[in-house]
Amino acid sequence: MELQKEARTPRDPVARLPRASRSRKPDEEERREGGSAPAATALDAEADGASADGLWELPVEPAERRPECSRCSRPQKVCLCPFLPVHPLHISTHLYIIQHPAEENKVLRTVPLLAACLPQDKCKVKIGRRFSEERDPELSTVCRKSDTLILYPGAEAANLEEFILDSPIYPSTIIIIDGTWSQAKDIFYKNSLFRLPKQVQLKTSISSQYVIRAQPTNRCLSTLECAAVALSILEKNNYIQETLLRPLQALCSFQLQHGAQIRLSKEHLLKNGLYPKPMPKNKRKLRKMELLMNSIKI
Repeated sequence: MELQKEARTPRDPVARLPRASRSRKPDEEERREGGSAPAATALDAEADGASADGLWELPVEPAERRPECSRCSRPQKVCLCPFLPVHPLHISTHLYIIQHPAEENKVLRTVPLLAACLPQDKCKVKIGRRFSEERDPELSTVCRKSDTLILYPGAEAANLEEFILDSPIYPSTIIIIDGTWSQAKDIFYKNSLFRLPKQVQLKTSISSQYVIRAQPTNRCLSTLECAAVALSILEKNNYIQETLLRPLQALCSFQLQHGAQIRLSKEHLLKNGLYPKPMPKNKRKLRKMELLMNSIKI
């Protein structure tokens, strides 16, 4: 579920290198006007080259990261701890977050906020693209248990609320994949372990409150929102959902106050004729767009 990266300043030695080429322009103009200073020009060029080579040997100081809060993983100046519960929520469900490596370094990620709200022994984050019994015996054992669920939508997925009413074994563990839709799909289908647990999905009418990131549809939820809804259902406690969403609401509010814009879903843009890009020529992508548009009309 991002602060802008700092641009390179003119103080950076690498940023000043183009100035060496500009220093030779007067000599080039002199030659065009009939002047003769080829030897001087060569010496100047060598001197400039030597200067540039010297710059590469200078030690490069790494960019200083702003101090981060140890609990919410946000920069201390924009710490969201006041919006977190004073004590971790008491839950009986074990939550496993399978996080794509690309999500780990994103500034506006929601998983650290989720983990900060839950007990450490109830929320575990596994980072990677490929998992197997040899690489992660713990996760393999979890996936093979009959009381483990994986939250991933699809034709094979059962409605979570309906499933727990009919299931003879009440779920004790739920797995959620954290990443973009394409990243989540890649992880789900290329890891046979994740097709062992019962597949479930959320049938909810709530719209995502993660308004600073674009989603395919209004009903596509961030990882934190999925966990909030799923845990509130499994724990039969709506307070859990309210508590977990509070830091996300604060994050979006802060970003909007400091220049971020509300990112409308692709569904909303298509529905209102605001989609800024031409329809894709790729047949597979075009088919996805058509399905999305047909689902909107219904």
